Amino acid sequence: MATARAGVVLSGLLLTLLLLTVVASGAGNGSGEPAISRRSFPEGFIFGTASAAYQYEGGATEGGRGPSIWDTFTHQHPDKIADGSNGDVADDSYHLYKEDVRLMKDMGMDAYRFSISWTRILPNGSLSGGVNREGINYYNNLINELLLKGVQPYVTLFHWDSPQALEDRYNGFLSPNIINDYRDYAEVCFKEFGDRVKHWITFNEPWTFCSNGYAAGVFAPGRCSPWEMGKCSVGDSGTEPYTACHHQLLAHAESVRLYKEKYQASQKGKIGITLVSHWFVPYSRSKSNDAAAKRAIDFMLGWFMDPLINGDYPLNMRGLVGDRLPQFTKEESELVKGSFDFIGLNYYTANYADNLPASNGLNKSYTTDSGANLTGVRNGVPIGQQAASPWLYVYPKGFHDLLLYVKENYGNPTVYITENGVDEFDNKTLTLQEALQDDARIDYYNRHLLSLLTAIRAGANVKAYFAWSLLDNFEWANGYTVRFGINYVDYKDGAKRYPKKSAHWFKKFLQK
Repeated sequence: MATARAGVVLSGLLLTLLLLTVVASGAGNGSGEPAISRRSFPEGFIFGTASAAYQYEGGATEGGRGPSIWDTFTHQHPDKIADGSNGDVADDSYHLYKEDVRLMKDMGMDAYRFSISWTRILPNGSLSGGVNREGINYYNNLINELLLKGVQPYVTLFHWDSPQALEDRYNGFLSPNIINDYRDYAEVCFKEFGDRVKHWITFNEPWTFCSNGYAAGVFAPGRCSPWEMGKCSVGDSGTEPYTACHHQLLAHAESVRLYKEKYQASQKGKIGITLVSHWFVPYSRSKSNDAAAKRAIDFMLGWFMDPLINGDYPLNMRGLVGDRLPQFTKEESELVKGSFDFIGLNYYTANYADNLPASNGLNKSYTTDSGANLTGVRNGVPIGQQAASPWLYVYPKGFHDLLLYVKENYGNPTVYITENGVDEFDNKTLTLQEALQDDARIDYYNRHLLSLLTAIRAGANVKAYFAWSLLDNFEWANGYTVRFGINYVDYKDGAKRYPKKSAHWFKKFLQK
């Protein structure tokens, strides 16, 4: 991490001054007044909100949609979802998308990042099963409604809901066969929507998909070694996460090549990938903990950024994982290297990183390969206020430090912040009016936007920011027990939407 430290220190004073501005203005203490605004950011900077198909759409069996691995996972393993729920209805955006667009328009948002459900386009995952025109029509209607209201679509092609048919056929992302099937799916989307969609994201958070789905086993497809958290009946936490993400990187690169060779010149769009990373603070001032923090970020961010920038995995990973980490051929390395117009980056939280001595045991797993023990608490004191999700601690400085780390270590690529947000518990004892008072979320956004602004002023090449999330939604293994939305969803009353205090805050923030 040392190479990024100079930039971090240089802009530290500016961050302090801006934070003092927040305190002086009363922002974050319930006043509801933004300390900064859209005008504080560079001209042309994009602000938007984000969503994902399985978390929002519902309509699980409507309009010709085929089952995804999340449909299977939630129905076969309701015990792995906090409240035993699923995304069959979710926010019912399949029917209420016009209401969602109206909410964004009313707040003054520039853009909407949403994902396409692969099985709504290709119900059995491949072209052999035919293209589902009802699915095409749904996304055409959504895209056209957005453009009609002056909101730009930013489209994610894959947000974890891979086709169950491909899982049954060849184990999905564990097989190289998925590279061609994914590319075919991407091409259908480029053909059908690329005349209006100018920003494409191939994959959302491959780290989360592979670590939770194939190492810990707590997300679909629910594969892991039997001793891991998910206690899975099938899987290998020491090899499968690396295999699945290797194939995601290759599918990404093949689809980017296709877009650039066949569609970009005429459609004039841009294409990238969304990664996620925490920031990692050494648990103590020691060389071993500095090294642990570096390994932690290599195993989360570097796992993907290094191939995208340099054509291979980080040396830390090569050394620790050995032959369990797949190799790129020379052609594949060249294909992956530079395969983006922008990098989407999701940031939520930070951890302390403590050196974990190497184990001589036989239980090899991605979860321990980095040799870093990650925790949000040091000597009984959390790194920041804990949100509803046990992994989420509020640490705005980490946002700033992560962006400068990307700037210093990866050539300062164009970055879009594609997710940033915080959750509260779904407290059923609150009245509706009480549930809409989300001052903690306002404080989170205020402080993180300040950290973002400071990083930009220090040279970080960030061009867009998307808040997670437009609506409360199905939050994967947490089900509906937590709420990330800036708009409240009443699931007992037809998924009716109500703006929270943070939605009104954003409206003020975005006033031109």
